[in-house]
Amino acid sequence: MDVFGHVNHANLVTLLEEARVPLLFEESAGAGLGDFAKGLVVVRLDVRYRRQITVAGQDLRVRMSLPQVRNATFTLAYEVHAGPSAEDEVAATAETVLAPFDVARQRPRRLSGAERDFLVERLAAGKVPVDG
Repeated sequence: MDVFGHVNHANLVTLLEEARVPLLFEESAGAGLGDFAKGLVVVRLDVRYRRQITVAGQDLRVRMSLPQVRNATFTLAYEVHAGPSAEDEVAATAETVLAPFDVARQRPRRLSGAERDFLVERLAAGKVPVDG
């Protein structure tokens, strides 16, 4: 929270991370795709604020979708709603470009076919976005 009682940028970025972790680590591992949990790095982050987000007991909902999947990266898009339902006003939008990372070799790696299928099945356009 900043001095004006708003959620600050660092905390919003943490909220985005907390929204994607269950999908990319827990659900993917449950689908037999444990390599995401072994290494996934943020390549780029873009946040755009549309209104203030105050701390005073306000519920937030983060909706995620998948606008792009490439061979070695994928992009997650977020809508942060300032309220308990998806119909509440969008307070911020964001995108993260993520890359699978081979920790042992210390370099990015390509997405496997199974990882790509998992992401598309869970998040692709035309599907119901994942709420986090």
